[in-house]
Amino acid sequence: MSANPLAAALGHLKILDLSRVLAGPWSTQTLGDMGAEIWKIERPVTGDETRGWGPPYLRDPQADEPGISAYFASANRNKKSLAIDITSSEGAELICQLASKADIVIENFKVGGLKKYGLDYDSLQSRFPHLIYCSLTGFGQDGPESHRAGYDFMIQAMSGLMSVTGFPDDEPGGMPVKAGVALVDILTGLNATIAILAALEHRKTSGKGQHIDLALFDVAVASMANQALNYLATGIAPQRMGNAHPNIVPYQAFETKDGHIILAIGNDAQFSRFCAIAGKPEIAEDDRFRTNESRVMHREQALGVLTPLLKSRTTDDWLAVLGENGVPAGPVNDLHRVFDEPQAIHRQLMRTTPEKDGFSHPMVANPIRMSDTPLTPSAPAPRLGADTYQVLSDVLGMADSELDQLARQKIIEMRG
Repeated sequence: MSANPLAAALGHLKILDLSRVLAGPWSTQTLGDMGAEIWKIERPVTGDETRGWGPPYLRDPQADEPGISAYFASANRNKKSLAIDITSSEGAELICQLASKADIVIENFKVGGLKKYGLDYDSLQSRFPHLIYCSLTGFGQDGPESHRAGYDFMIQAMSGLMSVTGFPDDEPGGMPVKAGVALVDILTGLNATIAILAALEHRKTSGKGQHIDLALFDVAVASMANQALNYLATGIAPQRMGNAHPNIVPYQAFETKDGHIILAIGNDAQFSRFCAIAGKPEIAEDDRFRTNESRVMHREQALGVLTPLLKSRTTDDWLAVLGENGVPAGPVNDLHRVFDEPQAIHRQLMRTTPEKDGFSHPMVANPIRMSDTPLTPSAPAPRLGADTYQVLSDVLGMADSELDQLARQKIIEMRG
């Protein structure tokens, strides 16, 4: 047991966040949830472009501004916003001074985009060798495509993800389909967090920081998991299968008497129990269906037998009896039903941020639960420039007169 069981795991860290949109902000939000102090650098006036990605907006009743977009709020809690013009020499120098006080820098500029400001890895590392510097780009720091910008939707297509998502061309609505959220951005943010934590461990013994090079394209291809290995093992590119699984049967959506249900049977014992519950134990004894391998080989025949069985009862009837007998199954929920699920309520997945400056907003809880170092209470996503004055004053020791002069020159913006 730690001496201070309520201390945040990363409360000793300072992170200079030069990222925007989703992948970088998702990583820094995760680190901020674990206690790190996040200095989010934004453009004066406009800020992170996702501030304008609405409606919907979360409106502060105490402010005249239109409010923070729900998109921005989803990835920027527990951060301090500094509005600094990085394109000015004075602004770039402020960022450099903050880097000297930081443990980690995270950025998602195009390759080489920060060099002209003296804020690239080589420039900062030569002055501050302790820095861990994480770069997030579409295609990485080298290679024939490294100069290209990368966007989640585009990368979902290029990485092969959309080639296995959606229904086949010969079925109604058949076409490649993207995931309903920017999944590659999220996965890149999580991989960045993992890499940063590993680099921190390395620094403990070496005293040195390092450069982390993460590409959305690399992350998306690596996340193809079994589908990628299916191809490498056979030389045959997997195809779109709708809600079916290439390696497991039955593992897909089925129509019921009044809707749909997900049946996610992962082993032969579960399949045998399902057949008994359905009143057809003989199906599990059929040589074509006895093992998962045989069911995959006889997929169409298996579905031909199972489909009418699932249609014979309502979704709730199936869920009740399958749950009682340990057969994995679930409903197809919309988000209204998600947050009404008893498990979601028990785990407090929907929360409200503590009030700050008279403002709070709904949020989805971070899924990480730690016994000795619980995550910090979540401050709402900040107003643009709300923390410029406080951070530059407290961290860099700048006087009020200096800050006022920079504000008049529009190098910094201070609000709140």
